[in-house]
Amino acid sequence: MNLAGLSLRDLEYVTAVAEHLHFGRAALACGVSQPTLSGQLRKLEDFLGVEIFERSPRGVLVTSRGEEVVAQAKRILAEARRLFEVVRIGAEPLSGTFHLGVITTLGPYLMPFLLRPLRERFPNLRLVLVEGHTRPLVRQLEEGELDGLLAATPVAEAELTALPLFREELVLAVPRDHALAQVETVHNDDIPARELILLNEGHCLREQALEVCPARLRESERDLQAASLESLRQMIAAGIGCSLMPQLAVQVGALLDDMVAYRRIQGSRHAREIALFHRPSFGRIRDIRLLRQAIGEILAEQSAVRVLKPGQAARAT
Repeated sequence: MNLAGLSLRDLEYVTAVAEHLHFGRAALACGVSQPTLSGQLRKLEDFLGVEIFERSPRGVLVTSRGEEVVAQAKRILAEARRLFEVVRIGAEPLSGTFHLGVITTLGPYLMPFLLRPLRERFPNLRLVLVEGHTRPLVRQLEEGELDGLLAATPVAEAELTALPLFREELVLAVPRDHALAQVETVHNDDIPARELILLNEGHCLREQALEVCPARLRESERDLQAASLESLRQMIAAGIGCSLMPQLAVQVGALLDDMVAYRRIQGSRHAREIALFHRPSFGRIRDIRLLRQAIGEILAEQSAVRVLKPGQAARAT
């Protein structure tokens, strides 16, 4: 088979259609017309002798053979991006485009501390932020769509390098008129399992809340779930229940302070460790380490959280 008939652009079309399961939206994402994208994919399928997509009036599906093609296309595109990483190694540190993933329970509360100082330190850095849940972001990092990821440790079933950044305390958030709002600190046994609001499936903070209060697993979760930390905070303010909140979210979200009280949990100190993850094979290791150092220095200057030193891991909770 002559490789001249295979182009990276065609592989980008493949991955776009697999992601959107719609030729029109995939064409828009790739910046081409739908007839151009559809025609190129037909040619690619003929060239490979494989039907990648099943087309029907109801939509687009990836065939069983097509799933293998899509997976390999993502790997090839990731390796192609590494070629540019290698070229940039000798360039100005932390310059150009850097795609950084941030989990949704961290991004809105951490980035206000970082964006302006990072821009002042690295004026030629174009930081592209991608928010989401941990698992999808890990997949994007592994496939080369992201350059780094800020997430809570540990990240299961992923071959990634973790550079510890900081440790932020998890505190109990209760309505201002709640009995626990009248005490300085609470104990684990004081946390009312029936009132504990959890984030939806996919949030790592949900699992940490269940570790703190395992009795919550025995309670009905139908009416006590929130899609985001801000929805959760508003549910607490409305008197619906209580929950755990990360330290940075407490510092940034002051609008409901007259309706929500935050209390430290006495005894074992509950916290989550945030790390900057990257692929072990990532070519811009210097940039990753420089970004980690800059984030640590910025947070230390503002005394926002407990910054971890290189090689230091937070105590398990």
